[in-house]
Amino acid sequence: MGLYESVRAVSGASGDGPVDWEAVAAAAKASTDPGSIDLAPEVEAGYATDVRDARDRVREVAALDFDLPATVEIQHRHHWIDANVATFRRVMRPLEDQTGIFPGAARVVNTGSMAVALGFLGNNVLGQYDPLLLAEGDDHALYFVHPNIERVAAELDVEFPRFRRWIAFHEVTHAAEFGAAPWLSGYLEETMEGAIEDLTEGTLDRDALSELDTTMTAVEGYAELVMDRAFDEEYADLRRKVDERRQGRGPVAKLVRRLLGLGMKERQYERGKAFFDAVVDARDVEYAGRVWDSSNYLPTDEELDDPDLWVARMDD
Repeated sequence: MGLYESVRAVSGASGDGPVDWEAVAAAAKASTDPGSIDLAPEVEAGYATDVRDARDRVREVAALDFDLPATVEIQHRHHWIDANVATFRRVMRPLEDQTGIFPGAARVVNTGSMAVALGFLGNNVLGQYDPLLLAEGDDHALYFVHPNIERVAAELDVEFPRFRRWIAFHEVTHAAEFGAAPWLSGYLEETMEGAIEDLTEGTLDRDALSELDTTMTAVEGYAELVMDRAFDEEYADLRRKVDERRQGRGPVAKLVRRLLGLGMKERQYERGKAFFDAVVDARDVEYAGRVWDSSNYLPTDEELDDPDLWVARMDD
């Protein structure tokens, strides 16, 4: 494991498509310590209890009818990298079909960029709700990257069981959204496919990208709204410590976060939560959940900044 193996994997990128995914996986894992998931029985049981409790509390608070994904996994970092290589490969398949148009140098650069991104994320992602976009079948998945949760809890000087429970509640709120809105995965897939199809033709569909942004803003904002009400203890200190840790990172980590668009994700959290807080102030939490009844009920970009417009539309 190390830089040499990672560079060698990237420099040997081959094939006809824009990215050599086998090389991406090899390079990302070569630069990432997998960590251990050799868990004590009480830790494994703790994850299961947290997830079940989160499901029950979110059902109660949000009045949403949903169940947990078919797959709930405790992963190490290499497991997470493999799962997300598979996701990116599915999403970018239309570009893979454009054989012969990507010179070797571009393939190496693309492969290296993806390896760096997945290596960085593999070292930092705590939990993930994965709707398995463009996968065959309707199964979704919920991942907990145990080595990262354990490490970050220690870095923040917070109790591991409490931190683990906080992560579980956050990810289960996403399961609630997709479970209550069976149309949501297909909607995201269709929008992404359209944007990627335009890329294969050398154009950029800014409307599709904006639609994806507003949809994900609703997804992240609603999760924050429900999390505030469902988590069974105060967690402001956890959020503050996580934010402080993010701000205290070195220049390289900050640059990678910027390149990966993680600042945009934070903006989605903040903007989406402000929207749903206003909706709840005007109506209630159950009313806010109407957003998942239909894709037609998703807020527009304008409505995200003026929630009264969305409430008025829903009242019509």
